[in-house]
Amino acid sequence: MFSKATEYALRATIYIAKKGTEEKKLGMEEIAKAIDSPQSFTAKILQSLTKDNKVVSSARGPNGGFFMTDKAKKLPVRIILQVMGEDEVLEKCVLGLKRCSETEPCPMHAQYKAIKQQLIRLFASKTIQQLTDDMEEGAVYFKNKKR
Repeated sequence: MFSKATEYALRATIYIAKKGTEEKKLGMEEIAKAIDSPQSFTAKILQSLTKDNKVVSSARGPNGGFFMTDKAKKLPVRIILQVMGEDEVLEKCVLGLKRCSETEPCPMHAQYKAIKQQLIRLFASKTIQQLTDDMEEGAVYFKNKKR
């Protein structure tokens, strides 16, 4: 559904929200390993997520790294999609048609319409903190298990 960059951004944000604090900042290498992402790719993703400290905060220097504020943890998950430039994915036609609408529907429009609205509500209402809480309860998994 989303690009690999956005998938990694979602996972990185959840990991940072769960493990990083202002006192215990996380290094880029640790984050990359935790989300199964190449380090150089993770660095670019973190650069986007830290722009204006909107989602993830960072500090430079020997004690630097990445963390999230309590305020940022209360943001909806959809903010990550916006930062990564993929917010419109939720609004687009499932077949990728530019002119899909009520008056000019694609073959899947009627069936996908309800699903699309559910997705939009999910990403707008679920907070980053709620995702980390689900992880702490052990109800969800974060990365693929090695076989």
